[in-house]
Amino acid sequence: MGSRIVPVILLALLAALHAQLWLGRGSVPRVNEMQRQIDVQKAANDQARQANERLSSEVHDLKEGLDMVEEKARSELGMVKPNEVYVQFTPR
Repeated sequence: MGSRIVPVILLALLAALHAQLWLGRGSVPRVNEMQRQIDVQKAANDQARQANERLSSEVHDLKEGLDMVEEKARSELGMVKPNEVYVQFTPR
């Protein structure tokens, strides 16, 4: 009888471990589902990162663009700001 109990215990242990693998907290289906969720979140993060970069570039262009417009207005059109004195030097 002692020789039969060891295989029965091992078989019960194997069944418990197998059930944990497929039905437990860290089961294969749960790990696969979590991996899918991670992939979806990474894709969403990439899209958000690209949108942020695009918006940041647009903000930079708008800020620099105004400086460029002001510079062109001053140099090409001779415009000055209110209460500003324009002085021009001529080379000798």
